Parts: sequence; C-alpha cells; structure tokens
Amino acid sequence: MKLKTLLALMLGAVAISGSAQGFKDAVEYYRADQPDEAEIIINRTINDPATDKSMANFYLGQIAIHRQNYANAKNFFEKGISLNADNGYNYIGLGEIALHNGDKSAADDFFKQAAKLNKKDAVLLTNIARAFYNADASLYQKDIKKYIADARKADKDCPAIYILEADMLAPVNIGDAAGYYEMAMSAADGVNYPEAFVKYARTYFPVNPNYAIDGLKKFLELQPNSALAQRELAEKYYDNDQLTMAAEQYGKYIQNPNHFKRDEQRYVGLLYFGKKYDESNALAAKILSEDPDNFYMKRMRMLNYAALEQPEKAIEEGDKFFQTKGEFVPNDYTTYGDMYIALGQDSIGVLQYEKALTLAPEKASLYKDISQAYTAAQMYGKAAEAQQKYIDMEPERSINDVMILARRYQNAAATSEPGSPEHADYSQKAIKAIEEVYAKVPDNLQVLTTRSRIYLIANNNEMNDDIEQQLIKIVEILDADPENVTARKSDYIFAFNLLGKYNLSKDREKAKEYYTRFLEINPENENLRNFVENMK
Repeated sequence: MKLKTLLALMLGAVAISGSAQGFKDAVEYYRADQPDEAEIIINRTINDPATDKSMANFYLGQIAIHRQNYANAKNFFEKGISLNADNGYNYIGLGEIALHNGDKSAADDFFKQAAKLNKKDAVLLTNIARAFYNADASLYQKDIKKYIADARKADKDCPAIYILEADMLAPVNIGDAAGYYEMAMSAADGVNYPEAFVKYARTYFPVNPNYAIDGLKKFLELQPNSALAQRELAEKYYDNDQLTMAAEQYGKYIQNPNHFKRDEQRYVGLLYFGKKYDESNALAAKILSEDPDNFYMKRMRMLNYAALEQPEKAIEEGDKFFQTKGEFVPNDYTTYGDMYIALGQDSIGVLQYEKALTLAPEKASLYKDISQAYTAAQMYGKAAEAQQKYIDMEPERSINDVMILARRYQNAAATSEPGSPEHADYSQKAIKAIEEVYAKVPDNLQVLTTRSRIYLIANNNEMNDDIEQQLIKIVEILDADPENVTARKSDYIFAFNLLGKYNLSKDREKAKEYYTRFLEINPENENLRNFVENMK
C-alpha cells in the first residue's frame, strides 16, 4: 500500500488537549479557515480564565454561519453581546446573518453599531467588509470597497486589510493574492496575523512548495509555541513528500498541549515508514490505552511487529485488529498472511491473501503477491495461474515478471504427473514464457539455465540434442569469466553433470572431458573421481 493511502486511513476521530493558551490557538485556527479545529479548542477552553468569552461566542457564531446554521449563530452572537455589550464583533455577526436573510437595512444598522463601539478600528472595519464578502461578493461589491477604504483610513498598513484583499484575489489570481499575503506578513504587526503565513503557504504550495514551506518556517520562528505554526509546517512537509522532515516536525508538534489526537496517529504512521518501529509501536500503544477500540492503531501494532520480524506478536496483534470494526484493506490481509507464512503455516497464509484479493480483484499487483504466497505453500498450479493473471492485467509488466511466470509454470510442470495433460500444458506455457524472455536477453545465464531446465522437464527429464546445445552455450558463457568457477559453481555442476551423462552412450571421450571438468569444479566428490579414473 502506498504511504499516503495508508496514512489517510490512520486519521481517526479528533480530540484535543487544552491549556491556558488554548483560546489563542483557537483564534489562529479560525482565522486560518479551519473552523472545525477552532471549534474543538474553543469548546475545550471557553471556561478558562484567560478566554475572552464574548469573542469565543463570536467565533462560535461565525462557525455556525459557515455551516449555514443561522439560528445557532444568532444565539451565539446574542450571548456574546450579553457577556460584553461593548464588543462590536458580535454585532457584525448579527449583521452578516441579516445579509444572508436578505435584510440589508438591518445589517447596516448592526454594522453602524459595531463601528460606533470600536471607532477607527481597522480590523473591525475589515471584518464588516468580510461580512459583506461572505454574504455575496458580487451583490455587495460597493459596500466591500467602502469598508476596506474606511479601514485603510484608520490604518493603511493593517495586515487584516491585505489578508481580505488576498482572500478575494486567491480564486482568480494566485500570484497577486500571494503578494498581498506577503505584505501582511511583512507588516510591522504581521506576527499577530498567523493566517497570512498559512494562507500564503496554501496559495503558493501548488506552484512552489519550497517557497511555501520557507514562509511557514518564518512563521514558526516568530511564534515557536503556536500549535498552528507547528502543525502547518508538518503538514506541508508531508504534502511535499518530505516524510523525514514531516516526522521530525510532527514529533515536536505533538508535544504541544493543543495538538490533535488524529495527528498523533499520523505521527505513528510516519515513524513506521521512517523504520522507527519501536517508537511507532510505543505511541500506538499509548493511543490504544486511551482509546482501546482504535482501529487504526491496532493496524499499526500489527504492521510494526511485522516489520520488526516478530511474526508471533504480529499475529497476536492481527487477531485483535481483525476483531475490530473498520474498513480493511488488502495490505492488512497480506501482512497477516505473510506472518503465518513466516511461521511455516503456509495454508493459513494463503487464505489471507485470498481474502485480500476479494477486496480488490481489479488490482493487478495482488495477483503477483498471491502467486508468491502460493509458491511458498507449494501450490504451484495456483501460483502459475495467479502470475499469469497478473501478466494479463498489467500492461507495463517487466521482463522479470515474465521470467517469474516461466518459473511458476516450470514448478507446476515439475510437480505434475509426467505424461499427464497437466504436465504437457504447464510445460508448453513455461516454454512460451521463457522463449519470450530469451528473445530479449539471449546471453543471460539465469535465463539460459532456466530455459534448459524447462526444456528438460518438458521432455520428462530426458536429454536431447537441443538441450545439449543449450548447455554447451551455458558453459561457453561461464568460461568467459574465470570468477564464475566460484560465483556460478552450481551452474557449472548442472551443465557438466547433464552433458557428461548424455554423452556416455554416444561419445565417451567427450563425456570424460565433461566429467573431468565437473571434478575440477567439485574436487571433493570422491565417487565422481573414482568414476572418471575408471572410465575407458
């Protein structure tokens, strides 16, 4: 299974830990267009002494508007006003609801009241412009421009203005939008607008990932304790396939009290793919101690023990995993099956591969994998059929894949009854496959030895002149490199043994030459030595 596919499956339910800085993190997440994350932190920290409860209700109301739940939004804004009637932001919220309900007159009244409470407040005036933009950017274009102009009169360098203008440009002009985000980042007060850094990275990432990442690194330097900064940098490393950097950054981020549990799970996966199996296993165990039915972490426990080559423990964890409700994938069953095969329980292992195949019968690579499993279980006929299925389905198969097919049919032929229809069928299919390979790599020793073995099996292990010529070619290629005497000793023995036997009845001198060379390669064979010495 591909890395990101597996990691995506690891993301479970979201939970979060709180701290005294939690509400600040919530505001950052909301302003960075991540309302779900913001809501979790607000609800967790709303009763903290440091939380501005009136503003907390404003953000909860904005989140409700985002979900088009205007009744809930109204309740939040009114509660925010009851907590602090001098906070103009909740009036902006009521005004935006009025716009969504088509009552611009009422909206204008709310906005005027908000502006009156917070005179010449560029950020508040920008939020009024944003309310018009959220409601209908085309219909309220003049109002948006008016409030942006008013905000600029109050503070021409206010980062909030640049961010709104960038948000408005982002759907149509990425380059200009990035420029406005950059102006917000560079402003004197830019450090207090983390959303500028996040949105800049989000906008630039498809065009220049490294540039986007550099922006987030700058954000993290300015706010090293920001959960948003830590998480966004980790995410962008991940999205850019910089998995080692992503794992390192996630490791730092999950030390933040305001990290999300789902991110712990992603970190478990990154540790696994970074081959830090013990660390991954330990964190998975920790998560399971808090969430015993976590499907994804049970999967990771099995995968980690499999990677650590501890099949007994992998099977034990696999048993727990498969008793849990969830969406299983082929890799779950093939990993589980591999562990049984590693313990010599091939038949059980093969059953797991067959289960994997039922989940994705259209996936060509699974047939190749199950072919290997069938071979381990000595089910050679099925192994050949599965590899043939893979060859038929995979247009980009390699010559090595065809070589494997030839050997699968070779095994099937070798273990079938000589003279039977099955033996003939497997033999002919093996010959067809090896000839396809031979046509492309005619001087490869592996190909030549496999080819001669296949023809020998097809001929019921009887030599003939054609096989003799194949073996002579093998010896010629072996002799071209003196190192083959030791490096390819088994190929020499295979060839000389058959050539010697075949020539005993038709040319004993030649047979003696072959056996003599056989003895040079294998001098410890005393029976052969006696046989050669007594040859006439």
